[in-house]
Amino acid sequence: MKSIKEQTQTTAVHASDSRMVMALLFRLLPIQILFSAVGTINGIVSGLFAGNFIGEAAMSSIALFTPIRLLMLALTDLLFGGSTILCGRYLGRNQQEKVQNIFSLDIFLAAGAGVVFGLFMIIVSSLDLSTFLTDDDTVRLAFNQYLLGQAVGVLPFFIGKQLSAFLSMRNKVNLPTVASLVMIAVNALLNFFFVTIMHWGVFGIALAYSLGNWAFFAVQAQYFLRKDGSLHFTFSLAAWRDSGQVIMIGLPGAASAIYQSLLGLIVNGLITAYVGSVGLSAYAASDSILCFFWSIPAGMLAVSRMLLSISYGEEDRQTLTDVMRNMFRCFVPLMCVVSVAIILLAVPFTRQFYRDPSAPVYMMTIRAFQIIPLSMPLSLICMHFVCYGQISDKQVLAHVLSVLDGFICIAAFTALLIPRYGVNGVYIANVLNGVVTLLFIILYAVLRNRRIPRNMEELMVVPDSFGVAENDRMDLTVRSMEEVVTVSENVQSFCLEKGLDGRRAYLAGLAMEEMAGNVVRHGFSKDKKRHSVDIRVVYKSSGLKLHIRDDCVPFDPGERIKLNDLSDPFSNIGIRLVFQIAEDVEYQSILGLNSLMIQI
Repeated sequence: MKSIKEQTQTTAVHASDSRMVMALLFRLLPIQILFSAVGTINGIVSGLFAGNFIGEAAMSSIALFTPIRLLMLALTDLLFGGSTILCGRYLGRNQQEKVQNIFSLDIFLAAGAGVVFGLFMIIVSSLDLSTFLTDDDTVRLAFNQYLLGQAVGVLPFFIGKQLSAFLSMRNKVNLPTVASLVMIAVNALLNFFFVTIMHWGVFGIALAYSLGNWAFFAVQAQYFLRKDGSLHFTFSLAAWRDSGQVIMIGLPGAASAIYQSLLGLIVNGLITAYVGSVGLSAYAASDSILCFFWSIPAGMLAVSRMLLSISYGEEDRQTLTDVMRNMFRCFVPLMCVVSVAIILLAVPFTRQFYRDPSAPVYMMTIRAFQIIPLSMPLSLICMHFVCYGQISDKQVLAHVLSVLDGFICIAAFTALLIPRYGVNGVYIANVLNGVVTLLFIILYAVLRNRRIPRNMEELMVVPDSFGVAENDRMDLTVRSMEEVVTVSENVQSFCLEKGLDGRRAYLAGLAMEEMAGNVVRHGFSKDKKRHSVDIRVVYKSSGLKLHIRDDCVPFDPGERIKLNDLSDPFSNIGIRLVFQIAEDVEYQSILGLNSLMIQI
């Protein structure tokens, strides 16, 4: 049984771990939201120019393109999700070469998908094969022009999405941020030029978006062309044998977007049949604004995906569950606030597209802004559990949630409600969809645990065999030099309790005290932020593993050893001592955190 002192220490570190994870989530969140919002901001720009300078035919063209856009996003999500989750596992195990191999594979597959989609759009638009989408000649001709303009930017769209993911994983968020802002600026300026000056109509809107994609790609690509870049695209290094694994891991997340693409065709058909083109225009107008706000949960998911995949690769049970706890404690309440804000701004948002309150499309658009946002917090929960299912190989959870959320629920509820409530039935269906998926998550946990889940681990159905038992690990948190002096004693006591010999116990305590002290002395003083050092000692039959993690500036002790002044025997003596007594030392910087693994 643990002593009161040890219980207090364990409780303290868990709180600290949660705070560190929370701080990391919110530090990465704005950038990931921006990445997710780039396309939707450009969609808003396109919608504003279409609604104010061209007309309803242009808005209908954008609505008809939505299922195709969702299918493209599905493929990017498949590659993005599968590759980043797999790379996160490899990063958690410090297998850097495999990260390079997956990167090369991912870029090659993305380029292939971009070429195929671009050719498809050119053929459909040139041969006027879009009659299956609409029988309105005016809308069809406008859609063909829009499709041709979009074809120009498909290739950089696919590759650019992948580059952003890997740059974020390497903690190089500046380039994607700059690229996103450049893309938005290029799209807005070219929309003004092509639509208001050149009068190219919907073709000009689509072409402006495509050229913005090329700008987005070009800004990011420069990092991967540099010699000092940590990742390079090399055809010969592509891990072709892992293609199936990337697809299988990414499929549940991509399946949701594929289902939504099919759902878009069905919903568009139902709206056209029961409401008419006016309903389609209202749905498109609201969607162009709401897509921006949907980028907030998408950004939250992108951050959580990286942390979940890395903690799963490290078999870090605590961080794995902390990420999901913070989703419920922080992200869900934040989305509730966002939803309320959208509802309150329903009229101003609607007036960006339609100014006549007596027109039917006006009130239809307002209702969309008042009802659909209610589904956002519920969808955020579903998205996180789909992602967790992908990472933890819970295929039933991931696939069933994907098909429920992306297709069955909304399609079924829309078909039932639209004859009576018109286009409002589509909006209500989104809310009911969120309720059903949340109930399924709870039901899945009940069936697997054979009882109602009592904590986060049971709701996530984390296997007992995952990670190590609580009594086989010890957690400590260091926030000051005064706390450093107790590290060696605590680590040594834990090792002796586990039956390790006195020499290994002493060396383990010494190594942890030296490395923690080094971080406090040098890392804490680099800025004025509050920092902490989290120490985990894990006992396994295969040996003793020491893990130290901090949120200070990147510092690789292995590189510091190489730069030692050989003429000074006291230069970095503590680091040299650790490398001498350890069997293996592995360092990596992941998402802005220093992570050092020591095997004794």
